[in-house]
Amino acid sequence: MPSSELQRINAFLSAFARRQATRIVDLPGGFAVYDDAFFHSRANNQVIIDTAVDAEALPTIAEEALGHLPHRLISVLDNDIGMACAEPLTRAGYTHSLYAVMLHEGPVPVGRPAVEADLDAIRDPLTRRWRDLLPDVDNEVIRHLVDRREARRRGADIVRFIGARTEEGDVASWADLYVDPATGTAQIEDLITSEAHLRRGYADAVLTTALSMAADEDCGTRFLTADASDWPRQWYERRGFSTIGHSHCFERG
Repeated sequence: MPSSELQRINAFLSAFARRQATRIVDLPGGFAVYDDAFFHSRANNQVIIDTAVDAEALPTIAEEALGHLPHRLISVLDNDIGMACAEPLTRAGYTHSLYAVMLHEGPVPVGRPAVEADLDAIRDPLTRRWRDLLPDVDNEVIRHLVDRREARRRGADIVRFIGARTEEGDVASWADLYVDPATGTAQIEDLITSEAHLRRGYADAVLTTALSMAADEDCGTRFLTADASDWPRQWYERRGFSTIGHSHCFERG
């Protein structure tokens, strides 16, 4: 059985997706979320599975829900359900990614070396970062991936964008913080550092500030998700995070 912490986190993720969406369609095993303003954003237009589902039927369920889109994204929050869905979805042409759900169990760092920032302050470096990652897509896709952050303000009671600045005032690293004070849950999401400012401590400054802000809201459950096979997972482990479960993403198109 999932731990109480993991159950709380999965409930938070499910509720955040529902609150952020402009339209929701309930499906067997979960729901689909949509936001036509960010048509090119997979995260804003996807299927989320948060209860038991017929794994063999899931490709058809997703096709009916997402068939009007040029892409498909299915997020499965429970590890056992995700493992059961992997073979049918892979057979249907999906690629499978495993994500570690990481809980912060170390002491909360002292101080706030980064500050809260608005989306305008992050827009330029975030645009450059997406352009580096996706050099072949058109400008509308990049705009959707940048501006979709504004929709995240609907996802939780408290949503903050945090940035660490250089001496010249440029935002070098940034992340989101989502807080649900009622359940004492906080998620740190999309911690990114500009290529020009890597390995200079800016990401540490953002993470320290996010954890401090979460603790100030009495959030005992402080978590993030990280690619289970990529190096940032070890970076987070060195900063007091440990893996307590896994979620699954399946993509096509």
